[in-house]
Amino acid sequence: MADQNENGDWTSPDDVQFRFRDDEVISVPAVTVDSFKDQTNAQAVRIEPGDDARDLLPYLDRLSLVEVNFPAFTDGRGYSAARILREAGFTGELRAVGEVLVDQVALMRRCGFDAFAPEKKLNEADVEATFSRWPHVYQATGDGREPIWKLRHG
Repeated sequence: MADQNENGDWTSPDDVQFRFRDDEVISVPAVTVDSFKDQTNAQAVRIEPGDDARDLLPYLDRLSLVEVNFPAFTDGRGYSAARILREAGFTGELRAVGEVLVDQVALMRRCGFDAFAPEKKLNEADVEATFSRWPHVYQATGDGREPIWKLRHG
């Protein structure tokens, strides 16, 4: 649930700890997928496990933020939601929220997440090490990195 601060700006309990975008942080409240489809002015939506990201595909042009909730580190459905949205052309902020662990952030980034709001703050040095550990990837990614085979063979 979002609240307004003394300046009238929306704030969120899911404070973003890491963000890999140059634009302004989206601070409008996210609504559920079901609520989003019934509203014409909503710009942000929160995907819960069990929601189908494909339901949002007709609305990508008016979305500026999609939060994907990870209620448990063992629930990987959010990775699929991220790939579905990125492969369909979503260019807005894709934020992983909830139980986001340091050993997951690099793979989440590869799936297309560009902002992270973990339930418990992560050690910044550990996250930095995770991102820099393997500079090359073998599969196509959602973060724009070229697979190593393409770098080698054009």
